[in-house]
Amino acid sequence: MLLVGLTGGLASGKSFIGHVLEECGCRLIRADDLGHEVLAAGGAAYAGVLEAFGSDILKEDGEIDRRRLGALVFGDAARLARLNGLVHPHVFALQDERIAAIGSREPRAIVVVEAAIMIETGSYTRYDTIVLAVCARETQIARAMRRDGLTRQEVEARLGRQMPLEDKTAYARFVIDTDHTKEETALRARQVYESLRALEQSKQAADTGV
Repeated sequence: MLLVGLTGGLASGKSFIGHVLEECGCRLIRADDLGHEVLAAGGAAYAGVLEAFGSDILKEDGEIDRRRLGALVFGDAARLARLNGLVHPHVFALQDERIAAIGSREPRAIVVVEAAIMIETGSYTRYDTIVLAVCARETQIARAMRRDGLTRQEVEARLGRQMPLEDKTAYARFVIDTDHTKEETALRARQVYESLRALEQSKQAADTGV
């Protein structure tokens, strides 16, 4: 099994790349989906986050309002670190469960884990190789404002908590520039998939001594 980290930053195009890789045959795990699971009412991180940040972060149905929670932490490094400390261990545990389950069924699988701050947290070291989505900063801002309904100030505050994309290239084996048409980006992602297949085959040969 080959473990691949797919990262980038806010609105960098990584989810689109993940979708293409999944279509090619990769098994995709999105860290954001796991975050939703552990923060849901009854989830592993729910009680700790509620205790740390108070009931004002709740919606009427008792679920955590992620946008309200985000507004509390993204401008405060200490609060953000506290939230990450409460959430990330549970996300990693759930991620490991999913990877193990895939590996038991498909020992030759290519498992892609998509996460925005993989390099910032140091979790990139968990993977055999890294795929990085990049684009211009102005593209990130425009995409995030359009997609998430955020103001420019809100987007820039979030970007300020992430490593600039150009600095992340040193950590990546494969870099996909999404400042092109979707067709061009998809073509590049499919080319990367072929390279990942070759890496998986090489890893399998090394593991079996063949």
